[in-house]
Parts: sequence; C-alpha cells; structure tokens
Amino acid sequence: MAISEGDKIPAVNLRQMTAEGPKEVSTDALFKGKRVVLFAVPGAFTPTCSARHLPGFVEKADQLKAKGIDTIACVSVNDAFVMDAWGKAHNCAGKVEMLADGNGDFTRALGLEMDATKVGLGQRSKRYSMLVEDGVVKQLNVEQPGAFEVSSAEYMLNRL
Repeated sequence: MAISEGDKIPAVNLRQMTAEGPKEVSTDALFKGKRVVLFAVPGAFTPTCSARHLPGFVEKADQLKAKGIDTIACVSVNDAFVMDAWGKAHNCAGKVEMLADGNGDFTRALGLEMDATKVGLGQRSKRYSMLVEDGVVKQLNVEQPGAFEVSSAEYMLNRL
C-alpha cells in the first residue's frame, strides 16, 4: 500500500555524495523538525527528469524557500555517484539535495515503485512530489504513468 497524506515517512537510509564520498542520510534526520519538499524521478539523466522536473525545482528553489521550505530534495533509484553527477550538471548546489535510493528501499517503503523493465530500467520510482513537515506527509502528488503535471515545482509552489 502506498503512503498517504497524514502518514509518517518510514525510517530508511538514503545516500548522498560528500567530499569524502557517499554518506548515509537517514530519513529521520532529513525530515525531523523541517518542512521539506521531496520529489522523485524515475531516473537521473532521463528525458523528462532532466529537461523539466529537476530544472523546475532548481529554478523555483528560492521561491519555495521563501514560502518556508527548509530543504528541497530529489530522490531516485540511482546510485550516489550518478545523483551527484546529475546534480552538478544542473547546478543544484545550495538549491536541491540529491539523494540516492540505489536499492529502491525508500521507494518500496513508500509503496511508490514502478516496473520499468519493458524499457530497460528495472524497478524504479514513480514520479511524485510531496510536502513533509516534521516527518509527516502533508501533501502527496503522484503522477499518472507518462504524465508530468502534479509533481512539478510550479504545482507545488501554487499549493503552498
């Protein structure tokens, strides 16, 4: 069953690249006491994710933070090296934290996985965005397959 508004984010470790290499980041630490906009993409460097989804959050980062958002984070079923390279390619530093869910543990814990084996991607995350306040989901926007509307930065900004 998929996570819903009002549910607590499950305790899972993600990975994030640091100067010392990949570092574990617990979801408890990521969300505790903060207002976080988290968005997920099916894959780094994929067409819609690279052309529209991530760039939208980078472009709107200041506006989102002006509305009381402490952290904007992107998660994908990719490794920390790929997420780091993708973040650098889109100038995410200081705007969007790039989080790796390499084994899909977080995605499965949320119940938001999708099977993309037909296109050679294996098990991935659905495209979504959410507003999380102190570890509780306050807003959840899950896209229909192939769509890009409700998970966009613009949509989130309009709903804050």
